[in-house]
Amino acid sequence: MNAAATTHQHTNCLRCGRTLRSAKSQATGYGPTCARHIRRAAVDLTDYKAHQITSARELIEDGAIIPLRSVIFIAVSTDGTETYLSAPTGCNCPAGLKGTRCYHQLAARLLLAA
Repeated sequence: MNAAATTHQHTNCLRCGRTLRSAKSQATGYGPTCARHIRRAAVDLTDYKAHQITSARELIEDGAIIPLRSVIFIAVSTDGTETYLSAPTGCNCPAGLKGTRCYHQLAARLLLAA
């Protein structure tokens, strides 16, 4: 991911709202327990390619997907120049607009399953 996507420091966990203390947690936006829940989230990955799964996990680890509303997230593009509205069922990125499942959708699914 682009360094621009990781420069924002979060003070509270994006999942549970608790205060983040470590620099790593503040950079990613998730505390260690929530990060563990996200990594272990049970999501059907059969419709996704290996590079999409890797990109979705990287998006979460970089703190480049942020909850906006109940199931809607703001996701940063791979190069850090664009932001997209993403949900488990759709995304307004170029792939999502074509009706293709994108890694932004997968990241949203992982976050909601955690």
